[in-house]
Amino acid sequence: MAAPRDAEIHKDVQNYYGNVLKTSANLQTNACVTAATLVPKYIRETLKNVHEDVTSRYYGCGLVVPERLENCQVLDLGCGSGRDCYMLSQLVGKKGHVTGIDMTKAQVEVAKTYLEYHMEKFGFQAPNVTFIQGCIEKLTEAGVQKESYDIVVSNCVINLVPDKQQVLQEVYGALKYGGELYFSDVYASLEVPEDIKSHKVLWGECLGGALYWKDLAIIAQKIGFSLPRLVTANIITVQNKELESVIGDCRFVSATFRLFKLPKTEPAKRCQVVYKGGITGHEKELIFDANFTFKEGEAVEVDEETAAVLKNSRFGQDFLFTPVGATLLAMRGRSELETKDIIRDPFKLAEESDKVKSKHAPDGTGGCCGKKQSCCGKKQS
Repeated sequence: MAAPRDAEIHKDVQNYYGNVLKTSANLQTNACVTAATLVPKYIRETLKNVHEDVTSRYYGCGLVVPERLENCQVLDLGCGSGRDCYMLSQLVGKKGHVTGIDMTKAQVEVAKTYLEYHMEKFGFQAPNVTFIQGCIEKLTEAGVQKESYDIVVSNCVINLVPDKQQVLQEVYGALKYGGELYFSDVYASLEVPEDIKSHKVLWGECLGGALYWKDLAIIAQKIGFSLPRLVTANIITVQNKELESVIGDCRFVSATFRLFKLPKTEPAKRCQVVYKGGITGHEKELIFDANFTFKEGEAVEVDEETAAVLKNSRFGQDFLFTPVGATLLAMRGRSELETKDIIRDPFKLAEESDKVKSKHAPDGTGGCCGKKQSCCGKKQS
């Protein structure tokens, strides 16, 4: 049973996104949105097919679109009015399926209203999208079946739920072995102080409920996930002086992580992998995370953890694997992998990204929010 404070948070969130906001124009903050020019063409094309009434009620903070979606079963946490679901439904195709779950009744009703419109628009004979009302920390209670999804996505929603571990536990149960949670969220540089947690505005701005970034790995591994793989990150700054005084020394970052539910098999060994190419939108190059980019036909040495993820997930068919023997390592001396600085800290990645961006363009994207945004507009769970 939810604690009184948790129940109050749920009530406030439902009221704001069900009654206060009618369209994204009603947001009282700078909503974080991925710049259209930086969105891959194949995704932009799918978004053009989504009805304007759905997109106008979208409060997400960017795009969360993992690779190789064809024929996959996908679950969208906090789907809101369904924009991402309808976008993803085109990418999974007729043989795939997308389920959206949201706790706000008004949002789910909007999403359902345009189901027939989108199926006709996409040329699908039967719907490949389902919307259900429920809480993301109670997936089983909402009717989500165990081990039924290849991918779970979440767009800046988990930070709004008080019990993050329960959300991840439910997601772990819903995923098939080899499945992935691909999600953007807001993280703090330290354990968030109580005065920030109890501040309604900061909670609504995605900051009050932010998880200390180091706790993500602890919670994930406790549940059974592999180590979180950092994809992108951006620093969040607050322009409001009053809110700045409340935040104090606590810093915030928006970041995208991937978590994999791997089968209990023999430990993978370090090896060389060669990307075969051909994944839609990533035919020549697959930027897997902040540490590994795979170009078609090029051999890349990967650690045991990365080898296990690639072999045992939906990406296994896209790579050739060659064991790296001790003799080969001895001949080469210290391997490139051994000298590679693996980045797991989103604040470190965000700072490095800012340095690169400042040399090329004033605006950036990635993670959950754009560069130096003060807050997040978002879909709700």
